[in-house]
Amino acid sequence: MKFADVDELEYFLSDNSDIELLELLMPDMNGILRCKRIQKAEFASLFRGDFQVPRSVPFLGIMGEMYDGVSQVEFGGDPDQIIRPIAGTLARVPWYESPVAQVLTAYTTPEGKIDWVDPRSPLINVMEILAGDGLSPVTATELEFYLLDPTGDDRPSPLVGKIPGTRQRQAGIQYCMVDDLIDCDALLNDIREACELHGVPLTAIHSEFSPGQWEINTHHVEDPVLAADHAMLLRRIVKGVARKHDTGATFMAKPFADIAGSGMHIHASLYDRDGANIFACDPDTVTEATLEASDNIRHAIAGLGDTLDEAMAIFAPNPNSYRRFKAGAFAPSGPTWGYDHREVALRIPRSSEKNRRIEHRLSGADANPYLVLAAVLAGMHWGICNALEPGSPVPREADLSEAPTTLPTRLDAALHLFKQGDKLTSYLGETFTREFAAMRQGESDDYHGRVPDLDYAFYLRAI
Repeated sequence: MKFADVDELEYFLSDNSDIELLELLMPDMNGILRCKRIQKAEFASLFRGDFQVPRSVPFLGIMGEMYDGVSQVEFGGDPDQIIRPIAGTLARVPWYESPVAQVLTAYTTPEGKIDWVDPRSPLINVMEILAGDGLSPVTATELEFYLLDPTGDDRPSPLVGKIPGTRQRQAGIQYCMVDDLIDCDALLNDIREACELHGVPLTAIHSEFSPGQWEINTHHVEDPVLAADHAMLLRRIVKGVARKHDTGATFMAKPFADIAGSGMHIHASLYDRDGANIFACDPDTVTEATLEASDNIRHAIAGLGDTLDEAMAIFAPNPNSYRRFKAGAFAPSGPTWGYDHREVALRIPRSSEKNRRIEHRLSGADANPYLVLAAVLAGMHWGICNALEPGSPVPREADLSEAPTTLPTRLDAALHLFKQGDKLTSYLGETFTREFAAMRQGESDDYHGRVPDLDYAFYLRAI
């Protein structure tokens, strides 16, 4: 990872002399970009490597709290932590009226190394392990989200277009609906322009099956940290542009009970030292019926299945995340795999042999992309190194809409498996694993310790 220096700052300001404010984007373990805004007189200190923030920032809970289970040895007294700007991420923020720029930052040691508190650290660990075996990943993300209706009441509802010429809202499933693109054209174009400005390489935007839901895909890149940066910036862009257009956007995994949740699909392949895709099959023998003859792709899929339960607290990090996983909800129900089948957890999309890849379909849109990519690549490596076998693929014609859910269905259950696991720790780092589990457990305890309105609806009168 390369950090920006003062020369990059000066070059940027020579073309953007009106910029007076800089937002420092600090990723945390929730997958949120925490932000500090500084004045122009402070810009240079950041690019010299002198700028510090509280060390606790990456481990704040979703509500901004530091939970008791997180280590006092690591965070007691809330010491300072150096942050450094990531090269190539300095850009204007187009949805503000004031002259504001932004830059992604990383938490570093005084020597300029990524500190373990940075959410990129587990992914960098996995990449080093892969590199030691001569393997290079290529990855990309697909993110689903909902636009929110600004005319609703206190409870959110999806933004659904009106039937042209009427006041009637469009109902029902309207996948890739042209009218949705027309209705949201100005917003989507602002998203596109912001992505170009911030270096996020889009490939496609379309409306999803559920009303008000959208999916945006990013182009594959050879650096998984960069792919995760793209996902983080994309979420910020969508939410920022939506506010500019007097609406909102949410990447909650399950914001609405009666329609599909939102996922973050990961596309990943591995290449050897000669640049060959190790998932490719022998072109003289491969057919759709014999695709599973590729040893490496079978082993990688088996490794993902073998580490799935242990990784669920990363793929589904919040109590709400588990509402996605139920029959008929357009989300996987277990560690299934297959060729060109969109209901399985681990899909091999139709592609050329050079681009043969695994599509990991388990993560929610609320998950931290750095940690998700780390767990996905670790699972693939685990399966290949141990020559694991995944069993038979799901036939393409199989209907999984009523399949029973075998995944953990609550965060506490997933956290128990994460804490007891013996596979991912060596990839992600022992300190990270311990502190991430403590943070998520604190949040689960906080969430389940509150009395929601639903309790009153169910029990207040009857009991």
